[in-house]
Amino acid sequence: MSNWVSEDVKELFRAIVSLETEEECRMFFEDACTVREIIEIAQRLKVAKLLHSKTSYSAINKETGVSSATISRVSRCLDYGSGGYQLVLERLEKESAE
Repeated sequence: MSNWVSEDVKELFRAIVSLETEEECRMFFEDACTVREIIEIAQRLKVAKLLHSKTSYSAINKETGVSSATISRVSRCLDYGSGGYQLVLERLEKESAE
């Protein structure tokens, strides 16, 4: 486990997992984060989705306005990260297929 994962961080993750609906999730994140932070996380997920579908950096930048540095960071996470993006992308693909 990563050394930055404290008991407080574990409790945050347990709190997120306890949320049952999209509305509950929105309510929690709206209280816990700034709107800008939520938008940035959503943009990173969109970048991950576009990278996963083999979209070029320039096309991603044009579509999202996200910097090449952010696109590169998300790409590194997809290639060498802990697998979180991949897990979420696979679940979203499965959900949209159903």
